[in-house]
Amino acid sequence: MLAMNLIRCCLSLARRSPSHFLNLSTTQTLVSPSSSRFKLITFQTMVSRAYTTPSHPSGKLLFRQLFEKDSSTYTYLLADVSHPDKPALLIDPVDKTAERDLSLVKELGLKLIYAMNTHVHADHITGTGLIKTKVPAVKSVISEASKSKADLLIQAGDKIYFGDLFLEVRSTPGHTLGCVTYVTGDGPDQPQPRMAFTGDALLIRGCGRTDFQIFTLPKDTLIYPAHDYKGFTVSTVGEEMLYNPRLTRDEETFRNIVENLSLPYPKMIDLAVPANIVCGLQDLSAKPVEAISN
Repeated sequence: MLAMNLIRCCLSLARRSPSHFLNLSTTQTLVSPSSSRFKLITFQTMVSRAYTTPSHPSGKLLFRQLFEKDSSTYTYLLADVSHPDKPALLIDPVDKTAERDLSLVKELGLKLIYAMNTHVHADHITGTGLIKTKVPAVKSVISEASKSKADLLIQAGDKIYFGDLFLEVRSTPGHTLGCVTYVTGDGPDQPQPRMAFTGDALLIRGCGRTDFQIFTLPKDTLIYPAHDYKGFTVSTVGEEMLYNPRLTRDEETFRNIVENLSLPYPKMIDLAVPANIVCGLQDLSAKPVEAISN
């Protein structure tokens, strides 16, 4: 499979070393998950029908990369399969493929606890609201800086635990003011190499539609963007530092590139942004479907 080959390639290419591009602060305030803010949460990993990636070598992390073709959006499923509850989370779910994602969660025997967004998307409607109508116990997650609605509003430095694994929240504004990157934890009991879910801030050989920040993670950190339009599925920090045609330029050249892209008006923006600001919930009168995850 393409994704498996890419991951093997990235694992063999990369070496740990600091870089100058991903600026990710790590404060350690802890807040209860029952409040509107929090620092501790739990998650797991899994693979999609469109792109299949293996479970992580650590044996704890189950990972799946899923694809929505209309907006070329990647959704990521992670789970701690070593934990008795097999807690799981979804990153950047899409409304059109929410049923597929929930079916996969059920097939794999996972307990979905979080549906998370990296930012307020303009090219599709998030699946978090739809997922919550079908699995009411799931909590929606987005950054406080996004000025959007969600069950949990996160900030840079927060830790999102799923089982014994966790994601660190890194502030990476630029594409939007509220963009965050979710990075797998650093420690002897956490999966290595680390994985960064960058949303639209950093794409493979590209970036989102405005300037941004992303590169102080180890070079072997695996990059999983929210979108790809050329068939790529994964990269590394080291690869993007060498080969990203926008980010290997000086600041003035980068600004000129971004300001002269002549991109069309996003066809979904007038529907997607208003819906995503309220967690994708559009028809609150719709009757919830019975939860498929306990």
